[in-house]
Amino acid sequence: MDDSSFTFGKKEKLCSRKTIDLLFSKGRGFMAYPIRVQVLPVKELPEDVPVQAMFSVSKKRFKRAVKRNLLKRRMRESYRLNKHNLYNVIEHNDLQLAVAFLYISGDEMDYHSIDKGMKKAIEKLVAKIEKNEFTP
Repeated sequence: MDDSSFTFGKKEKLCSRKTIDLLFSKGRGFMAYPIRVQVLPVKELPEDVPVQAMFSVSKKRFKRAVKRNLLKRRMRESYRLNKHNLYNVIEHNDLQLAVAFLYISGDEMDYHSIDKGMKKAIEKLVAKIEKNEFTP
């Protein structure tokens, strides 16, 4: 795997308000503690990007922006290092996905706990894709 695959660039970030609204209204979700994952197959993503992802931490649980940003950074870093497993499966199935990773724990977890949850979330997502649960 080349070094360029371990990046998380602007094109991979889910920013479209329309797509985000669809993701939370029509998408399917599952849990991989401490992360909840919402997934929606879409067609309007840029051609060279198989997945657009967003990361969110509840303001209700973490009042201080510093803590929320720290947890989002940890989730992004874990996703960046483990997304190649997801990309390999998606390219074979010719899919494009919009994905939201929501931090649901009430406690501030260290990177290794978040990384373990992110790996579990990506494994579950890969298993669901292989079972053809997501069709656009």
